[in-house]
Order: sequence, then C-alpha cells, then structure tokens
Amino acid sequence: MARYDAAVVNGTVVIPYLGALRCDIGIRGGRIAALTEAISSSEAESVVDARGKVVLPGAVDSHFHLGIYRDLAQDARSETASALVGGVTTVVSYFRTGRHYLNKSGPYREIFPEVLAATAGQAWTDYAYHIAVMTADQLDEVDWLVGEQGVGSFKYYMFYKGLNLAGDSTRGSDYTMADTYDLGHLYLFMQRVAQAAEKYGRHGRVSLSLHCEQAELIRVFIDEVKRSGLQGLEAYHRSRPPLTERLSMAEAVVLADATRCPLNLLHLSSEEAVTSGARARREFPHLDIRLETTLHHLALTYATAGGIRGKVNPPIRTEADREALWQAVRDGRIDTVVSDHACCSEADKEGDLWKALPGFGGTALLYPYLLSEGHGRRGLSLARVAELASANPARAFGLYPTKGAIAVGSDADLAVVDLEREVAVTPEALNSAQDFTPFAGLKVRGWPTHTLLRGRVGWEGGAPKGQPAGRYVKRPVGLHAARSR
Repeated sequence: MARYDAAVVNGTVVIPYLGALRCDIGIRGGRIAALTEAISSSEAESVVDARGKVVLPGAVDSHFHLGIYRDLAQDARSETASALVGGVTTVVSYFRTGRHYLNKSGPYREIFPEVLAATAGQAWTDYAYHIAVMTADQLDEVDWLVGEQGVGSFKYYMFYKGLNLAGDSTRGSDYTMADTYDLGHLYLFMQRVAQAAEKYGRHGRVSLSLHCEQAELIRVFIDEVKRSGLQGLEAYHRSRPPLTERLSMAEAVVLADATRCPLNLLHLSSEEAVTSGARARREFPHLDIRLETTLHHLALTYATAGGIRGKVNPPIRTEADREALWQAVRDGRIDTVVSDHACCSEADKEGDLWKALPGFGGTALLYPYLLSEGHGRRGLSLARVAELASANPARAFGLYPTKGAIAVGSDADLAVVDLEREVAVTPEALNSAQDFTPFAGLKVRGWPTHTLLRGRVGWEGGAPKGQPAGRYVKRPVGLHAARSR
C-alpha cells in the first residue's frame, strides 16, 4: 500500500515567514504528512509533478461576497470555481440581513442555518462566514455565533448610518432593515465582540471588520459632484473621497479603544486611509488592528478601470494612491490583500453612475496579480506574497495553522504556480459567471497549473476537476477542532 494518498514533487515550496526551499510534500487524509527531500512515485497513489514551478499555501481570500447579487447556492458554485483559478482554497464571505443576500431580517438562529444549507455541496473551496450584526436583537447572538456556529469574525458598515443611499429616495433603514444602526449600535457591537474575543481568543483571533466611509460627508460630496457635472469613476472617487475613510476610521478607533475590540480595517483605498490606519496602530499600540487592501485598489485607477463597470465602495482612486498602497504592502503596513469579490453582471453597471451596483469579481487574480506585479515587477519575496494572500488572513480570521501554512498537520491546500505563464485577462480566463471584468487586457504573469484542496486536485488544465468538495470551516479552528475530538 502507498505511503501517501498524494504527493507534490520536484517543486520549490514557499513557506510563509521562512522562505522558499526545495522539498517534496506528502499528503495523507487531506493533510500534509511530510515535507521531505524526495518522494518516489511508488510512495503515493497520485503525484503532481511541480518541476520548474513554485508551490504556495492555498490562498485565503478573506473578503468575499457570496450571494450578494445572485442566488446564494448558484453564486457559491460558480464563484468558488473562479477562486480556484487564482490558487484560492478558502474563501471567507460576508453575510448580513437586509437588502441583497437573502433580502430578509430576523434572528441569525433562524437565518444562518439557511445560509449554511444553501452553500453546502456547492463550493469548490472551503469556506467560512463573517456576520454583520444589524439589529439590537442580533447583538445577543454574538456569543452563540462564535461558540456554537464557528463564526469568528463580524462586520459593521460605517457608511450605512444615516446615508441616503445611491442618491435616491432609499433610506438607510430600508436598506439595512435595522432599527437603530448608528455609532451607539457599533459601540454595543464592539462590546460583544470584545467579550467573545476575551472568552475564546486563546483558541484563535475573534474580531470585527469595518467598512470605513463616513456617511454624512458622502452626502455632502455627492451633492457637490452632481452640481459640478463631473462624470464617470473620477466623479465617484470625488463623491467618496479619502477624507471619508480617514474620519470614519478615527470614529471607529476611539470606540475600539474604549471597548478593546480587535479590528480589521477593510479595503483601504488611498494614501490617506493607509496613513490613518498605520497612525492608529502607533497611537493605540495596545489595540489589535489589522490593515487590508484589495487587488483592484493595487491594480487600477479611476482612469483605467473601465468606466462605470469599475464602480466599487470605496472607489478606485488615483495613481498616487495606488503607488502609496504598494509602498504600504512593501514596508509591511498592509497585512492582507484580498479580492472583495462580488459577482454581478454588466447589465447591473449600465446607465446611471449613482444607481449602478457597486463591486465586481476578481478572486481568480489573487495569486496571479500579486506574483506578477508584486514579485515579478516590484521585488516582493515569494514568502511575502504567501503571507499577504494566505498566512496573514488565516491568522487574522482564526484559520491558522489549519489554513495558511505548509506544515505537517496543516490542510494540504496548495497552489502549484508557473511563474512564467503570462495571460491577458479576459472574463473567460477568470472562469466566473460575471460577463465582464475591469481588469480586462491586463497582462499577468504567474498562474496556477494545479490548485489542491485538502490534497485533492480541484483545478488543473484550465478547468475544475470532479465535483465541488468545499466544507464549512468553523472558527477559531482551535476551539472547534478541540470540541470535535
């Protein structure tokens, strides 16, 4: 009988926080069983030959939106297949009650099982959920969500409070289906997350993620931009300028200081935002604050993102902002890079800038773009790329070391990458249900040839293999793995 179920041989293996080394990987029972000098073909039931390629830990795309604009089950199937293209083996998706997603409100004790049932059997990657607590009643469910349901992270949308969304007659309360969604609610929310972090944190990080844009300022700037007659993505950038990120962040950090709530500052889009986030860490060194940016803010500007199709919150900004974000990636201020994947159709982007849906897909580019631009053009080490896309998000969201590591005992989630393969981005190359991409025409060098989930090849030769085998992962994994033994 073979010693291993599978093996990845002859590759250069990239170990986060350590570096690249030549070794073979033996896999048994879906986990890494050995890192050794050589494994012969007779020792494994199946072999992936990674000669001339690098082997990275499967990426953890920790900012994802399954089912935001489409049926949740259908979206999980198509968009996690897209994730495999980019070497992603785990997605952590946001979910909230209110408009979009399931278009309902109520207790998560009723709604979250429905979410899990819709996703089960549909995902090509492993998956988890961040939950947004929208109502006062849902605050009482935070401990249950962490301790019983394995939801180790939460979300608050700073710009929902009081905002007249999209510049039309839709009030924020109609959108959120919430009673009082303001800073008072955020304070109470932070208290509950901080309590859960104190109770469960020894098993893995429990935290609150924040979309930082300031609603009252957005209202003022939208009015100014509409009066000016400015159009396109530059208008959108100016209607939600970096000042709105900076002020919103300052509000949130003051409350985090009062509650000791661990924070993730999401999708930083500008020089001003990343400077503010880094300043918060210096001024409040006792707080646990992590900084995130996205592929589209690193890759695009409002002049290159394809017009209204590139609408997203916060907006895509200037070349100077793009370069400032790359500098923060290089010097370590940015902890994680994500896709903020939200599949929609080109029809959803047509017509009025203010009514077009925000967001678009990009998960298939997570490793390819970071390897192409970050490693190939800007000199990031392969280990740093693996930290940004895999190990750091796994640590931030209670998945490490089950995910985000190439180590004995970790899940055998691996991306085998040809660093020399160059592809011009098209919608078809991304294998998503989305019929357009703001990244169209971008030449990217460094694509996975194989993506393995728990030792099984899920992506090879430009197509998914077999059937979806993704599982729901309860977090923090230390807590729930201990309970399952």
